Amino acid sequence: MRRLTLLALASIVLPAPAQEKSAPDDPRKLLYNHLLKDAQKHFDARREAVAALRTPDDIKKRQQFLKERFLKALGGFPKKTPLNAKVTRTIKGQGFRVENVIYESRPMHHVTANFYIPDPPNPPLPKGGQGGFPGVLVPCGHSANGKAADAYQRVCALMAQHGMAVLCYDPIGQGERIQLLNNMGKPAIAGSTSEHTMVGVGALLVGQSTATYRIWDGIRSLDYLASRPEVDPKRLGCTGNSGGGTLTAYLMALDERIVCAAPSCYLTTLERLFATIGPQDAEQNITGQVAFGMEHADYITMRAPKPTLMCVATKDFFDISGAKTTFQEARDIYRKLGAEEKAEFFEFNDGHGFSKPRREAAARWMKKWLSGVEERIVEGDFPSFKDADLQCTRSGQVLDDFKGKSAFHVNVEELQRFAAARARFPARSAEEQTKQMCGLLGVPIDKLSRERATLKSCDPLDSDRKFTIHRASFDMEPGITANGFWFNKGRGQGVLFVYLPDSGMPADGSPGKAIQDLVTDGREVLAVELRGLGATAPGKPSARPSFFGSDSKNAFLALHLDRSLLGQRVLDALRLVNNADVSGRSEGVLHLIGEGLTGLVVLHAAPLIPRGDLEVTVDRSLLSWANVVRTPVSYNQLSSVVPGVLRVYDLPELAATIAPRKLTIRNPVDAAQRPVGQAELDRAYEACRAAYARQNASRRLTLAAGH
Repeated sequence: MRRLTLLALASIVLPAPAQEKSAPDDPRKLLYNHLLKDAQKHFDARREAVAALRTPDDIKKRQQFLKERFLKALGGFPKKTPLNAKVTRTIKGQGFRVENVIYESRPMHHVTANFYIPDPPNPPLPKGGQGGFPGVLVPCGHSANGKAADAYQRVCALMAQHGMAVLCYDPIGQGERIQLLNNMGKPAIAGSTSEHTMVGVGALLVGQSTATYRIWDGIRSLDYLASRPEVDPKRLGCTGNSGGGTLTAYLMALDERIVCAAPSCYLTTLERLFATIGPQDAEQNITGQVAFGMEHADYITMRAPKPTLMCVATKDFFDISGAKTTFQEARDIYRKLGAEEKAEFFEFNDGHGFSKPRREAAARWMKKWLSGVEERIVEGDFPSFKDADLQCTRSGQVLDDFKGKSAFHVNVEELQRFAAARARFPARSAEEQTKQMCGLLGVPIDKLSRERATLKSCDPLDSDRKFTIHRASFDMEPGITANGFWFNKGRGQGVLFVYLPDSGMPADGSPGKAIQDLVTDGREVLAVELRGLGATAPGKPSARPSFFGSDSKNAFLALHLDRSLLGQRVLDALRLVNNADVSGRSEGVLHLIGEGLTGLVVLHAAPLIPRGDLEVTVDRSLLSWANVVRTPVSYNQLSSVVPGVLRVYDLPELAATIAPRKLTIRNPVDAAQRPVGQAELDRAYEACRAAYARQNASRRLTLAAGH
């Protein structure tokens, strides 16, 4: 798992290129705009809830509620295990020394860090006492060289020169902690944000997240910092920029040990973030966050009234107006707690980054609240260390030195932990299966039979074929229209096929060979593009595979709403089936066909459709979600992620619940979009075969791999 072949590396392309500029009514923006409107309802409701806070007791109750929901969304943390810390080298700086250290945040999951220790004070600290230095944790932003980046060296050195012990550590995917190496020992996934999101695809499926893993690294780093004899564990601070600002925000909200904090170049509002640059990489997207009402301001107010400084850049791509809105809300909460002076806002007219003015502001804040000394701190001119000076490992990578566990390994361990629970899913009652599926998908159970798509239009098209074609349009819900075509050779004849393509259909309704063969045989076919697919896809399909697809922002925004894209598409499929024109059209048999992404849609829709005359075909679709977790480099899987699903079931267990109705799974692919062989398909779907055999329906199950 640690290494990829050069051939595999050559096939990798980074996330889809920036989307073309589009008009406000561009169908490619239809789904994102719809999700924004849904999010706005939550933002408005949250504003009302915050405005209703009157007393310290009101604020405390909200703090407790949000922390509980935050931790639940992260999937929980493991038990603390020995850090097994060791110092590998010590180097001298101007007014401080740096120890290069390695410790384990999880067993065999190594963290590389630099510990900046001020030169001994004069007079020296009293013997036998806990170290007199306050300690500051510095999580890094998305620098390729992690802790060795010049800005992080400088802020650490600046604080050390002013009497603070500072620990700066490499995040996963950066510096010495690349989580996936090619056979040259280099990053197999170019770019830390891409590696973070790739980790996140598997982590979400097992009920964790990249944020979970990164926060745990931060908590264990605080453990190491507090354990050092030079540090006073009752005087701990945290500051970081960009991605490090994200981690500072998370840690300061969740870890009570952080006395003062100064997140830089991250905090804005989700409301403005989504309206401007959109959701960013995996660790910055917390499942259900918008739905349960946690905004950026809450990272500050969850820790109120502890001292917090917002460091911002006027020209940041994290919207400055959102940053000011967040601070105004936080300052009001601090005012209600009688601690207005403990919330401050520092703005400098430059761009994104831990620039000198923000480094000085953060150092001043730490000095004020950790040492009780308010002074003007000015960063002098001093040389930075070379990357090699701050290197903790022999090779430059923990995976090469220690052959330890990467975040991808952690995903697999979580997958294995719930294997028995998944195996029990087919044996559960239909009622329990439905409840669990709908809960994970974000589909209200009470809408399964009542929700209906409305046939908006059905216009005939000129055709010289021996069958008729109608252009059809369905209203799924306010703001969501699904378009497609109705093909028939005499209505009411044979089976009605509901075909859900995962790519666009020709504007003139020209059928592909599969549809044409069905209609020529006298079958009736309704082909519909579900939301975010075909004409409403946010970008054109790439000629080469991409890591996350053009709909990654749609997928993340849907996760914020606790309504996965897959769940939304499943509900749309059910709406189609519930439509009177569809449910009453055929002579008793309805056949659902899904391909690629929509294969997962029909696998989920089928168990939720009560009619016994249903038949299902899944073509060129994903073999299993377990395969995604076991495949570090996957392609286009983000939009089909259902958080925590692998704690309950996988696709083969889901397919087993369709028995005894006719099911065909053909030409499956793995997480890297490669064809799966028959033996692998049979192994993966062993439980499904067993379920059909128990109901004497083996002949109604077809498992056919491609060639």
